[in-house]
Amino acid sequence: MDNETTFNFHNHTTYSDGHGTYQDIANAASIAQIDAVLVTDHNIRPRGLEKYYTTPGKDILILTGEEIHDRTQNPQNNHLLVMGVEEELTRLSADPQWLLDRIQQLGGLSYLAHPNEDAFKLFGEPEISWKNWEISGFNGLEIWNAMSEFKTVTKGSGLRALLYAYFPHLMAHGAHPLTLKKWDELLLKSSFVLAIGGTDSHAIPYHLGPLKRIIMPYEFHYQTVNNHILTAKPLSGNFQEDRQMLFSALRQGQYFIGYDLPHNTRGFRFTAKGQYDQYQMGSFAENEKNFTLQIRLPRPATCHLIHNGKRVQSWRHQEICTFQATEKGFYRVECTIPFWGKQRGWIYSNPIFLGERKKS
Repeated sequence: MDNETTFNFHNHTTYSDGHGTYQDIANAASIAQIDAVLVTDHNIRPRGLEKYYTTPGKDILILTGEEIHDRTQNPQNNHLLVMGVEEELTRLSADPQWLLDRIQQLGGLSYLAHPNEDAFKLFGEPEISWKNWEISGFNGLEIWNAMSEFKTVTKGSGLRALLYAYFPHLMAHGAHPLTLKKWDELLLKSSFVLAIGGTDSHAIPYHLGPLKRIIMPYEFHYQTVNNHILTAKPLSGNFQEDRQMLFSALRQGQYFIGYDLPHNTRGFRFTAKGQYDQYQMGSFAENEKNFTLQIRLPRPATCHLIHNGKRVQSWRHQEICTFQATEKGFYRVECTIPFWGKQRGWIYSNPIFLGERKKS
């Protein structure tokens, strides 16, 4: 699993409320030196736009998904990110469980978008968190949404909004604490719920009096919260083959979330070595009584090991970390890095499990 694809999730274009085309997104991705982008416009899935896009720097793989929510609700809570599905599913938006059931039938992937999102009253935007927790069958949660974080850290202040609009590198703090807590609860309950990170890129021009500014342009956003997907082979340039390979790795949890602006997270690895096998993120060590967890960072940083929702070990300014795990359950990693005077979230792994997979 030494091949790594940097994949940016949750983007909007002129097909909904974004302000760029697919080619604009490809050009921005090339500048940011990422490999692939998932477009998820609101309640629309344009056809014929998934492909490799040629840019001056490199070919960029762009895939088309969808962000589905019930437009008749006020506010419009329960946003679901969908990918790997050809069928238009907006007609099922009023019932999230019917929607999730259909996605499963079609072999697609689904993630709850910005489960905890504050209102942004300054610009007339309501709070649109995920509310329906009676549902089942989704693949994961968006634990870090960069655009939602802008709303959270400004706290309704026009001065803070201006600060982060003009100095966006000061904004990011990390994955939402309440969403991390919910993720741990779900992992304890149903055993296999994955995490993704999304930028929620719109490149929206905002106005505050005479001041005008594009909030998080695509090329900036693509340097921030990304998903790093690990595969047995590198991208080949064959659209169908690469699309299938990335979706398969996502389904299995073979990826991590990295905040790439302070220092690129490429090269992070979280594995486990047991008596019988070696295990990657998303794996279950069902026949092992214990295993040795191995964490490799791209540079020395602070690293925390989480077991069943509780921090069990921390390392400071280390690049290689190991831990002998004997307790059953899930293990995941959170790393922080100093950047512009603050310890900021840097890496969030998907879990490795010691013990049998529970029946959901």
